[in-house]
Amino acid sequence: MRRLATVLSICLFAFIAVAMGPYHLQTMASAQDAAPLPDYEAWRNFATGVEDDLDSAAATTAELEAIRNELASWRGQFSGLQNINNSRISILNDQISALGPAPAEGAAEPELVAIRRAELTAQLAELQAPRLKADEAFLHADGLIGQVDNLIREREAKRLLELGPSPLNPTLWLSAFNDLGMSVAAIADEVAKAWNDAERRSYFANNLLVTGFYLLVAVVLLARGRRWMERLTNYVHSKRKMTRFRETKAFLVSLGQVLLPVAGIVLLTAALSSTRLFGERGTIVLANLPVLGISIFLARWLALRLFPKDESQGIARSMDTGKRAELRFYIGLLGPLFGLSLLLLDLAQHDDYSIASRAVLAFPVLVVMGVILFRLGTVIFLTQPTGAPSEMVLQAPEGESAGDLRKSMGAIFGRAMVVFGIAGPLLGAVGYNTAAVYFIFPTVLSIGLIGLLLVLQEVILDIYSSATRKTDEETRQALMPVMIGFGLVLLSLPVFALFWGARVSDLLEVWSKFKQGFVVAGIPISPVVLLKLAIVFSIGFGLTRLAQRGLRTTVLPKTKIDAGGRTAILSGLGYVGVFLSAVVAITSAGIDLSSLAIVAGALSVGIGFGLQTIVSNFVSGIILLIERPIAEGDWIEVAGQNGIVRDISVRSTRIETFDRTDVIVPNADLVSGVVTNWTRGNLIGRVRVPVGVAYGTDTRKVEKILMEIAEDHPLVAMNPPPAVVFMEFGPDSLNFEIRAILRDVNFVLATRSDMNHEIARRFAEEGIEIPFAQRDIWLRNPEALFGQGRKPENLDIPTPPQEEEPKT
Repeated sequence: MRRLATVLSICLFAFIAVAMGPYHLQTMASAQDAAPLPDYEAWRNFATGVEDDLDSAAATTAELEAIRNELASWRGQFSGLQNINNSRISILNDQISALGPAPAEGAAEPELVAIRRAELTAQLAELQAPRLKADEAFLHADGLIGQVDNLIREREAKRLLELGPSPLNPTLWLSAFNDLGMSVAAIADEVAKAWNDAERRSYFANNLLVTGFYLLVAVVLLARGRRWMERLTNYVHSKRKMTRFRETKAFLVSLGQVLLPVAGIVLLTAALSSTRLFGERGTIVLANLPVLGISIFLARWLALRLFPKDESQGIARSMDTGKRAELRFYIGLLGPLFGLSLLLLDLAQHDDYSIASRAVLAFPVLVVMGVILFRLGTVIFLTQPTGAPSEMVLQAPEGESAGDLRKSMGAIFGRAMVVFGIAGPLLGAVGYNTAAVYFIFPTVLSIGLIGLLLVLQEVILDIYSSATRKTDEETRQALMPVMIGFGLVLLSLPVFALFWGARVSDLLEVWSKFKQGFVVAGIPISPVVLLKLAIVFSIGFGLTRLAQRGLRTTVLPKTKIDAGGRTAILSGLGYVGVFLSAVVAITSAGIDLSSLAIVAGALSVGIGFGLQTIVSNFVSGIILLIERPIAEGDWIEVAGQNGIVRDISVRSTRIETFDRTDVIVPNADLVSGVVTNWTRGNLIGRVRVPVGVAYGTDTRKVEKILMEIAEDHPLVAMNPPPAVVFMEFGPDSLNFEIRAILRDVNFVLATRSDMNHEIARRFAEEGIEIPFAQRDIWLRNPEALFGQGRKPENLDIPTPPQEEEPKT
C-alpha cells in the first residue's frame, strides 16, 4: 500500500505540474509581451558592417569568431520576440472568427459587423508588426551567421591542405634546434636575472618555508601517491568478501592514482611560482606543468584500467601478460608525448618560431605517435588470441549478440588507427604539417575517450549487477546497461566532434537548431513538444495501469463476473486509457489535431492496402473482447488445433495445446472461421468409445456389458443416461459404441482410457473375442518372380486352386 500511495502521489504531483503548465506558459507569454524591443537601428548598422567585412574578406579568423558571437547574441534577441503579443493575437483571432467568415468579393455584410471586423483587423495588424519585424531580423542574422561559418570553414580547409617545408630537409634542422635552444637559454637567463634582483631574492628568502613545504608535499605525492593508491585498488579487488559494488569501489579508489600525483604537480607549480624567479617563458612552462601531469598520469591510469596486470580483469581477459604489458607501455607513452607537444606549441607561439622550425620540432613527436598508433591498431584489434583464430581480442563472450558488433567496430577502429598512424608521419614528411597534426592528435584523444567509455561501461555493469543481484552473464545480456552505455556514447559525441575540428560555435548552432525543432505537415516538432508529449502520455498511461490494478485486485473479485469478463473489462479499460492519454498528450503539446487528421488521411490509403490484415485482426480482437465467444481457460478447436485459450490480445490469441506447445491464432480466424468451444458455459461433454466383437457373439450380452461399464464410471452423468449403440456389421466385426455424457469434458481422454481397460477385462472374463483383421495373399504365377519353371527351395508358396475343365 505504501508503494501504491507513493506512485499515486507522484502521478498527482506530475498531473498538477502539467495542469499548471498552460498557466505558467501564459505568464511567460505575458512577460514576453512586456519585453522591450531591440534597437533595430543599431542592428542595421552592425549588419551592414558585417556584410562589408564578408565582402572584403579582410577580417581574421579570430575577428570573424567575435563577429559570429555578436550575431548569435542579436539572433537570440530576435528569437525571443518571435512570439511577442502571442496571447493578445490569439484572442483577436478568436474574436474575428466569432464574426463569421469574411464576405466574398462584392458581397456585403451588416454595417456593425463590418466596422467591428475592420477594427479587430487593424488591431491584429498592429500587434503582428513587431513579430514580423523580429522574424525578418532573425532570418537576416541567421543568414549572416551562415556566411561567417562558411568563410571560417573555407579558411580551415585551406590551412589544412597548405603545403609547407619538409622536416626531412637537413638545412632546416640547425635553425629549428637553434630556436629551441634560444628558448631554453632565455628561460635560464630570466631565472638568472630574477636571482640577481635583490628584491626578488629577498622575497624568495622570506617565503622559503612555504615553498619548502609545498615542495616536500609535492615530492611525497609524486613519489609515493600513485603507488599507494594502486596498492589500495589491488586490495579492494582482492577482497573476496566484498562481492557487491566491488568494481565500482575499485574504480573510485583508482581515481586517486591520477588525483594525488596531479595534486603533487599543482603543488610543485605553486611552489615554483611562489619564488617569483620565472619570467614570461618560465611562466608558460609552469602553466603547462599541470597539463603535462594530467596527460601522463591519466594515460597511465587508463592503460592500467583497460589492461590490468591481473588477467581476470579488464576488457581483454583472454590476452596474455606480455601483450598487456606492451599495450600499457604504449598507451602510457602517449600521455607525455601529448603534453610535450602542447608545451612546444606554446613556446613556439610565444617566441614566434618559423614554420620550418615548428615542422622540424613537431615531426619526431608525430613519428613516435604514429608508430604507437600503428602498433596499437595491430595488437589490440587485429591480432588473434591464442586458440581462437577466428576471434579478435576485444569481443563479447561467446553467444552474445553484441560480440559481432564489437568485433566489427573493433576491426574498423583498428584499421583506422593503422591508417592514421601511417598517414600522419607521411603527410608530415612531405610538408603537410597541419594535416599530419590533424590525423595524429585527434586520433590519440579519441582513443583516450573510447577507453574511458569502456571503463565506465564496466562500472555500469558492476552497479547494475550489484543492484539487481544478477550474475555477470545475465548482466551482460540485460538491456538497461546497454541503454545507459548508449546514452554515454551519445553524450560523448560533442566531445568527439571537438577533437576532430568542430568549433564550439558549431555545436551551439546545432543545439540552437535542435531546440527550434522543425515542422512536418504543419506540425511543430521540438524537444519541448516531445518532452511534454512524453510526460503527459506517461502520466496517463501510469494512471491507466493503476486503475486496471485497482479493478483487478479490489473491485472485480467482489463481483460475479467470470474470468473472461474481467479480462475483457480490463483490456477495454486499457485501450480506452491509452487512447485518451494519447489524445490529451497531443493536445497538451500544442499539436493541431486537424493537421494530424490530414496526415492520417494520407496514410489511410497505405494502411488500407498494406496493413489490412493487421487492421482486420485488431477489429476481430475487439469483437472477441466484446462478444466473448471464447474466454481465457476455454478448451477450443480451431483450424485443426485443440487446446486451452491462455491469452487474448488485440492482434492474436494464444492457445496452449495438450502437447504443451503454444499456437498463435490470428483473431480474424476466430471471428470468420468455425470454432468449437468444448467448455463454453459449462464443462459437460460427451464421450464416444467404439468397440468391435467377433461374428457369432450374443449382441444383447455385449450391449448389457457395455451399459454396465458406462454406468459404473464415476464421471458419467445419469441424466441423460448413457447409451450403447449397435452401429453396423463391419467387414471383420460387429461394431458397438458407448455414448455417455461426462460431468467434466476435460477428462474425456482419461474416461475413454478407463472404459477401454474395463472392456478388455470384462470381455476376457465373459469369453467374448475382439477380432482383428487377417489377410491371405495368393500369387497367381509365383514362378514369374524367380524365373520360368524355378522355385526357391526354402520358400513354401501355396498353389492356388485349379479351375476344372467343363465336361463335354
